[in-house]
Amino acid sequence: MSRPARFALRHPIIEGVAIIDGAELHHLRDVMRLRAGATVSLLTAANVEHLARIERYEDDRAIVRIEKIAAVAKAAPLVLATAIIKGPRMDFLVEKAAELGVTDLWPMLCERSVVRAPGAERIGRWGRLATAAAKQSLAPSVLAVHDPVEFASIIERTRSDSQSVLKLMCTVGAEPIASVVRRARPNSIVIACGPEGDFTDSEIAAAKDAGFTMAALGRSRLRSETAAIAAVSIAAAMLDELRTGD
Repeated sequence: MSRPARFALRHPIIEGVAIIDGAELHHLRDVMRLRAGATVSLLTAANVEHLARIERYEDDRAIVRIEKIAAVAKAAPLVLATAIIKGPRMDFLVEKAAELGVTDLWPMLCERSVVRAPGAERIGRWGRLATAAAKQSLAPSVLAVHDPVEFASIIERTRSDSQSVLKLMCTVGAEPIASVVRRARPNSIVIACGPEGDFTDSEIAAAKDAGFTMAALGRSRLRSETAAIAAVSIAAAMLDELRTGD
């Protein structure tokens, strides 16, 4: 049985009724061509998924009646702190991270970062890509794209994390990520991936001091976006394996 089409809900549900407008209305009415009476899935900002039925269309919106809660997001926190990279490669990274189940993305400014100020328009685009990817992939939650921060802020922010949080920094020549995760058996994971020129020695030292474990992605020299996507792919699969094993 096929899943109903999924749409992001940006307005609150009032007395069991939701409103779909803007770009989501265009997708619902003009792209999917769904008629009144069709069943849809609505994902709220709180990552609660509702099954609903289209009640009627008005000029600039669709009125949709909630029928039941389909699911509440239970994804294990998987945080990606990644150096901002140039052009569409960062867009690609954001989209794939969202599809793979990353819960939070922290765009990071490192010592060797080429991009320093991506701007509000670009950050907004990343948020829209994350929402679209969650709809398409049926990920349990929408990736939260945060404002860019300095590398040092990420380190300080994670310094007091509990022992159930595994903090990884992608580096060459370390133990493979899968082995580290399998041994640690964490409840959540934070992954730090560096810029095109990699992390500096001082950044690596600061991360180690804050409790990060160095982890490798194999022998090949990977581009920044490839490394980030490979890291979260492995981490997400390992979290699923651990959760299934429990």
